Amino acid sequence: MSRIAATFSQLKAQGRKALIPFVTAGFPFADVTPELMHAFVAGGADVIELGVPFSDPSADGPVIQKAGDKALSFGIGLAQVLEMVRVFRTQNQTTPVVLMGYANPVERYNQTHGATKAVAGYADDTRATSPFVRDASAAGVDGMLVVDYPPEECLDFAAELKAHDMDLIFLLAPTSTDERMAQVAKIASGYVYYVSLKGVTGSGALDIDAVSAMLPRIRAHLSVPVGVGFGIRDAATARAIGKVADAVVIGSKIIQLIEPLPRDQVAATAQAFLRDIRTALDS
Repeated sequence: MSRIAATFSQLKAQGRKALIPFVTAGFPFADVTPELMHAFVAGGADVIELGVPFSDPSADGPVIQKAGDKALSFGIGLAQVLEMVRVFRTQNQTTPVVLMGYANPVERYNQTHGATKAVAGYADDTRATSPFVRDASAAGVDGMLVVDYPPEECLDFAAELKAHDMDLIFLLAPTSTDERMAQVAKIASGYVYYVSLKGVTGSGALDIDAVSAMLPRIRAHLSVPVGVGFGIRDAATARAIGKVADAVVIGSKIIQLIEPLPRDQVAATAQAFLRDIRTALDS
């Protein structure tokens, strides 16, 4: 059982919902991410999503795009993100960490960090390990959400992750068809991330009734937990979503809170914000 599956199993037994904060790795300061991750846990996070900075983030709104640009200006790439996870793991071996990003950095990493190693000596062996999966596993990553990897094109990637106790997590949207949900159900693990709004991150107003109506459709196809994100910005909204979803994902609001702060206030501010959300989810 992966760390993600174990976490959701424990939460379900306790009758609690998962709190999943997101932050762009290397933002707002290049070296603050491991400290911020520990603050997330202290604030009540159950799973942490780290955004991998990328120059063309098609699903991200202006807030997260700006955070990614700043991280890129610091020289933060996928290799540096894996190092942040390694540092976090020196003190925390239990909280799942999911990397969220795009195909380009993953594929570029594989091109520049050595050849795929096949167990039986063949590059197409189903047990082959790519450089990225090898290094992500060694760093302590628990899951991947690659926005532009459609399910029908990443069966091998999903199998490779699963062989290393990592989960492949997919996005679903209000426009997702039953056919798409069935495709995702074949390989998704850990949880699925339901994008509650049409458009990019940070856009629009959350329609809780629409979310409530969509989740039974998703659960008719998928047995993994369903997390809901996009548009959750405060304790009241998080509580309402927590009544119908298995997890609440918050990203843009956290980035807005910590962006203007001096470094020594970043972790404490994020921790206090999440503590309020955690209290609302548990009430």
